[in-house]
Amino acid sequence: MNYQETLAYLDSLGKFGIRLGMERIEGLLRELGNPERKIKTIHVTGTNGKGSVSSMIANILLAADLKTGKFTSPHLVKYNERLVINGQDIDDYSFAVLITIVKKAADSVVAKGICEQPTQFEVLTAAAFMYFALENVDYAVIEVGMGGLWDSTNVIIPVVSVITNVSLDHTDRCGATVERIAMQKAGIIKENVPVVTAADGDDALGPIKAVAMFKQSKLYIYGSAFWGTEVKSTMEGQTFTLHAGEYYSSDYNINLPGEHQIANTSLAVVAAKLVSKQDERINELALHIGVANTIWPGRLERISQNPDVILDGAHNPAGADALRNALDKYYPQQKRTFVFGMMGDKDMKSVIGKLFRPMDTIYTVKADEGGRAASAEELASLIGNQAEAMNSLASAYEAAVTGADADSVICVCGSLYLVGNFKNMLLKAKAGCH
Repeated sequence: MNYQETLAYLDSLGKFGIRLGMERIEGLLRELGNPERKIKTIHVTGTNGKGSVSSMIANILLAADLKTGKFTSPHLVKYNERLVINGQDIDDYSFAVLITIVKKAADSVVAKGICEQPTQFEVLTAAAFMYFALENVDYAVIEVGMGGLWDSTNVIIPVVSVITNVSLDHTDRCGATVERIAMQKAGIIKENVPVVTAADGDDALGPIKAVAMFKQSKLYIYGSAFWGTEVKSTMEGQTFTLHAGEYYSSDYNINLPGEHQIANTSLAVVAAKLVSKQDERINELALHIGVANTIWPGRLERISQNPDVILDGAHNPAGADALRNALDKYYPQQKRTFVFGMMGDKDMKSVIGKLFRPMDTIYTVKADEGGRAASAEELASLIGNQAEAMNSLASAYEAAVTGADADSVICVCGSLYLVGNFKNMLLKAKAGCH
């Protein structure tokens, strides 16, 4: 298959949706010679912050001059963004070759009656493991797709496991309570493999502590074993002090705004320190350079100024909280205009309740053309009089820009699919100018 054919193949697998369970991925990886067993990994799950933490850990390893793979999801513009080595997305040709190999294996296991047709995410997961094994990476940072216990990435025995946090999201598949979701996330904990988490509250921490104890895995909890305190914070970035009891205290500079990124960075540093216990190449300098080099698209990403335009994939209540807190911190008095679209199967009412002030202007859009996206009209009716349903992303953004003054802020948010479509729109507009 060429690159375009692989994209068509992956899109065709979308109809199989998300199906949790391990038999398909295990059968597929067996057919491919179990590439996941040939690499050292760091496994990252959590409701929010997975991408930021995965990127920071990968950049720390890279700063230590280690060949580093990273598998994340979803992508914003191209599938290639999901498979990264040393900070570079996989090229189109290599991606096509990998997906062709995995498709042959998938067709084979189905023909042999080993399992049903693997899903799109399972094919991509298998391709990532193949890529990292073939390229002989020193480490691969593997981000969970959904949950943990039944996620297709959960076939690895990592060097360290990370559970960023636990809150309500994907309740249809991971459970309707924080406690049940925490049990799913705790499913990535493996025997004698250390775990780092910023989960808080008894409902979230209880299951994680119980599983860690059962698996005899040492647990490091943000807020007790280690914690971060803000020194200085702006939209340009932050300085904070990371403390680990009486043993460690060091200032870190990061380019990621938002209070939640202090916890995320702390998790990444402690996870990397745990890896360094068996790999002395990961030194103190690599920790500082790695996190300072991290930028993470689509999360409090400011793409222009005067007025400031911010992109954020806040798609669940915890994400909406983080975005609202950041806007209140960095833009307390400024006029706020939102271009807002969400998936209809998300907790739309909670996100809306947390994100908007009565004086804000909101232009609602359909986040993407898929069947899951809520209509602009449905979102506007949930928000009320301050919202106006728009028939396209371009018209919504144009209206937001027209109504903004130099010191106001425009926020495109509510779904990573929306952020991806917005970036695509800007890329096309830019290409049309040349």
